[in-house]
Formats: sequence, structure tokens, C-alpha cells
Amino acid sequence: MKIMVISLGGSVIVPDDLDFKFIDNFKETVRKHYSKYKFVVVTGGGSIARKYINALKNEGKSKKELALAGIRATRMNATFLTQFFGKEANNTLPLNMEEVKSKLKKNNVVLCGALRYKDNSTSDETAAKLAHFFKSDFINITNVPGLYTSDPKKNKNAKLINHISWQEFNNMISKIKFHAGQHFVLDQGAAILIKKHKIRTYIIGDTKNLEKILKNTKFKGTIIER
Repeated sequence: MKIMVISLGGSVIVPDDLDFKFIDNFKETVRKHYSKYKFVVVTGGGSIARKYINALKNEGKSKKELALAGIRATRMNATFLTQFFGKEANNTLPLNMEEVKSKLKKNNVVLCGALRYKDNSTSDETAAKLAHFFKSDFINITNVPGLYTSDPKKNKNAKLINHISWQEFNNMISKIKFHAGQHFVLDQGAAILIKKHKIRTYIIGDTKNLEKILKNTKFKGTIIER
């Protein structure tokens, strides 16, 4: 059984309010592919994490405390999704990669948030580590259709980048300064890992293109590889 690791952005789970339609479509999409895949899904913190982080920042809390608030938000989203998937998924959250592996033996889907605290990291890096651990491809689902030449929400002339090498992507993201709760299509730590371990990575914005990737057909989004 092939394993697929998915980083599910908090921005698509809870953009402002809970996006039930997206979550339901996501569940139905992965469910159709249980005969071929087992799924590891790492949830981001999204707007909930950013609200907590901004409030704590205003109180002058440390960088580590901001990061820990973000981690708790990722785990809260993961816990909700375990309930949403029900018996198809794990009923308790794994806190390390061996626990993820163990739960995969019994479940079609294993959901988790960030596994542990690490400086300058988001749930994307957790997902990249898991993709390396399982020697799988990595799909990042975010709130834009892929990687663009600039922010498509601010620049209508931004162009979608269909294909980029690990090195080129690493060069691009290394120019962005990290901050807790940041929102970019993939974080700096994940960029380093996918380049180091040559992990084929997809960036997409919806479940329709997730379905196409799982079927190995043409999709709209970005692929990061050699």
C-alpha cells in the first residue's frame, strides 16, 4: 500500500469560519483511494493560530511561546478532523513519527498536527519530515492554486509556476524572513528538506486537483522536483 503525505493548510480548514464543504470534499476524495493509498495528513493552524500568536505577541511573549501556541492550534485542527473522519482515522494524536507509523497499520488516514517544537518551523516541515520518513511524495494543499511569481491575491498579473526545481524553490523561499504563523505556500524548513532528500512535492489549492494527482492525471498546480 502506497503512503501519501499531505500538508493540509489551516487556511483551507478554517479560513475565518470552518469550511465544511472543503473538509467534506477532502474526506470524500481520500476515501475513494483507500484501495491504493494510506494517508498521513498534517494539519496547519491557520487563522486560529495567527489570532493566538498575534494576541501573545502583543503581550510581549517569547518567540518560543508564540510557536507553542501555533503548535496547539495545529493539534486542535487535527483533533477535530479525527472526529470528522471517525473510525477511518486515528482516535488519538501521534506525537512522533514512530507513533504515526504504528497508527497507519490500523487506519486508512492518520491525522496529526506539528509533532514537536522546533525553532523557525511550521507544520509544513513536519509533513516534509514524514514524507522523507515514509519515502513518499508530498502534497501541500493551501489557499492558492500553486506557487506564483508573486502573491496572486495582491498582484493580478502574477503567473502560476507549473514546475520548479528543488534548488530554485529553495533560492526563492530563502529570501523570505521566517515568523511564527507565517503564511506562504511552503515553509523554509520544508524547502530545505525536500531539496536535501529529493522529495517530489506538489502544491495545489483544492480537492479536485488532489483527485487528479492521486489518479496520476494532469492537474493545475506546481510540482517541485529535479
